[in-house]
Amino acid sequence: MTETAPTSRRGLARRLTVQALYQWLVNETSADLLLRQFAEQPEGLGRADPAYFAELLRGIVGARAELIAAVAPHLDRPVEQLDPVEHAVLLLGAFELLHKPEVPWKVVVNESVGLAKVFGAEDGYKFVNGVLDKLARSARTTEIAGG
Repeated sequence: MTETAPTSRRGLARRLTVQALYQWLVNETSADLLLRQFAEQPEGLGRADPAYFAELLRGIVGARAELIAAVAPHLDRPVEQLDPVEHAVLLLGAFELLHKPEVPWKVVVNESVGLAKVFGAEDGYKFVNGVLDKLARSARTTEIAGG
C-alpha cells in the first residue's frame, strides 16, 4: 500500500467506487452488475463501507449528466478526452461536492487527489485537484467562505 491509500471505511469505499466507475466508463457495465461483481469477489468489499460504496456508485451513474455539466466548465479539454481514471475520480469528487454536503469540501478534494495519485497518470492528481478546487469554490461557496 502506498502512503496515499485510504484506510477509513469510507475512503476504501471511494477507492472501490473509482475502480467500479472505471469499468463502467470503459465497458459500460451497469451499476447493479458492478455492485454484484465487487461483492462477489473473493475478498468481497473488504473493510469498505458497503452502503456508501453502493450509494456512491448508483448516485454517480444516475447523476452522470449533472456531474459532467458541473465539471465541464473547469476542464481544459472535452470530457471525451479525459483519461478514464481521471474521469472516474472527477465524477466521484463532483458527486460528493454536489450531493454529500456533510462531507467537508477539503476532504472531498483531498480524497480525490489521493485516488488520482494511486490510480492515475503521473501528474493526473494535479489536474484533478485544480478541477475539483474550482468546482468546490462554486458549489460550496458558503462552506469555503466560512473557513
